[in-house]
Amino acid sequence: MKELTRLLSAYRHADRVLSVVRKIREVYSRIRSDYSEVRIMHVCGTHEHTITYYGIRSLLPDGIDLIAGPGCPVCIVPARDIDEVIEAGFKYNIRIYTYGDMYRVPGSKMSLARARAEGLDVKVVYSFLDAVRDAKRTGKESLFFGVGFETTQPTVASRIVYGIPENLKVYSSYRLTVPVMRYVLRRPDIPLNGVIAPGHVSTIVGASAWSFIAEEFNLPVIIAGFEPLDVVLAVLTILKQLVMGKPTVVNLYSRTVTWRGNRVAQDYVRRVFDITDGYWRGLGLIPETALEFKDEYEHVNARKYFRVKVSSSRDTIPGCKCPDIILGKAKPIDCPYFMKSCTPQHPLGACMVSQEGTCSIWARFGCRLRLKINVDS
Repeated sequence: MKELTRLLSAYRHADRVLSVVRKIREVYSRIRSDYSEVRIMHVCGTHEHTITYYGIRSLLPDGIDLIAGPGCPVCIVPARDIDEVIEAGFKYNIRIYTYGDMYRVPGSKMSLARARAEGLDVKVVYSFLDAVRDAKRTGKESLFFGVGFETTQPTVASRIVYGIPENLKVYSSYRLTVPVMRYVLRRPDIPLNGVIAPGHVSTIVGASAWSFIAEEFNLPVIIAGFEPLDVVLAVLTILKQLVMGKPTVVNLYSRTVTWRGNRVAQDYVRRVFDITDGYWRGLGLIPETALEFKDEYEHVNARKYFRVKVSSSRDTIPGCKCPDIILGKAKPIDCPYFMKSCTPQHPLGACMVSQEGTCSIWARFGCRLRLKINVDS
């Protein structure tokens, strides 16, 4: 615990962070004539939390814009998936396991929380293993609502390989961040000058997974951790690459991330799932961004087992900016509902529900104007 406290203190130390910020200002002054605006996208809700909570945007010079991309795994779950899980629960009188962040995300008509209030058996769990244990204990027909990015997928896949209770099925709403970034970068309406890749996901996929950003799109890409010092060092590294004109992949999170990632975890996911096209909430069908069960594991596939199909679905209400916010095309304050009719206590869109949702983070910490970090030596 003492070592952890020491490490966190080092990465949150005000003098260290501000020293890097001064270097950022110095480097940016050298390229300002060529880059009146430097747009840097990160792809992780935890990065957005760090940036907003610690007031990092307020420290950076005007012209450097830190943009939240599609980094919230709950925000992008299609309403249709929620609708089908709820329909299966009511139709077959089964227990639904879900993560806490997913509990209040709105479907077309209701959330899992509202469905529970109307009698659906919904149990919030912290992990897939909790669902496995509870299903085994009760023997009740059950469905685990599988959501998340590359970070959480191996924990489910590995358990499935070794076997789960016959009464437990898994509804896969898993999505992949690496290919969705290719989709974002191909869009002409989202101009970027650099990318901060997610540290948690990179622990699994490896730093090499992001090399296409530098090779195909000629952009700097930095794998960064989640402390204030991590973020400002990533910004500084991107600016230095812009000065040199030689974009490449830099792993600044080597204390956790390796070049190839966790090969064991990757293997479990490949054994259980096939990559397929997937719908993202409000964004439509994006090629090769979803996971579906291989034929060998069809016996755990809740979609095939319960065969529930909803006739129609609605991802967002009219006027909601969630899709544009997920893509980095808009900020929460651009939405007419933000902190008016849409609040953390009464969310209208998925971005206001999850702890990693950009709207939720801005609602809770967006007025922070100073660097809230450790100032002790």
